[in-house]
Amino acid sequence: METTNIVPALILNARTEAIVASAVEVAATRASRRRGLLGRDAFDACAALILSPCWTIHTAFMRFPIDVAFVGRDGRVVQVAEDLPPWRVAAAPSASVVIELAAGVLRARDVKVGDQLYLSTPAGRRLGPLCDPGDARAKMIA
Repeated sequence: METTNIVPALILNARTEAIVASAVEVAATRASRRRGLLGRDAFDACAALILSPCWTIHTAFMRFPIDVAFVGRDGRVVQVAEDLPPWRVAAAPSASVVIELAAGVLRARDVKVGDQLYLSTPAGRRLGPLCDPGDARAKMIA
């Protein structure tokens, strides 16, 4: 079974400099993206699952609602879906990365369309914007 990779990084919002997530998992293979959060009973409010490359998600068979941030190649949030319940689909064709979070996190952490999200090490070293690892500008997950 394909699993996600846990990355020692934080997701930060450039506008607010707030931490969006401190426990980051990356699903960069087709199998790990397909599995996503399936089979879990809950998702911690500090956690995030980055699906890359990705621009559409579904919550079929999920057991809890989630927040979703669709991120473009420049690391900017192009669309959000808050409190997306099970058995729904959400898409943003201009996105290249999707970040799944616990329901309520986007509102609680003040993440809005247009915000630039980036990865940083726990020690504060900025790794770069969230973008498609296939993109030459990506410095993060590749």
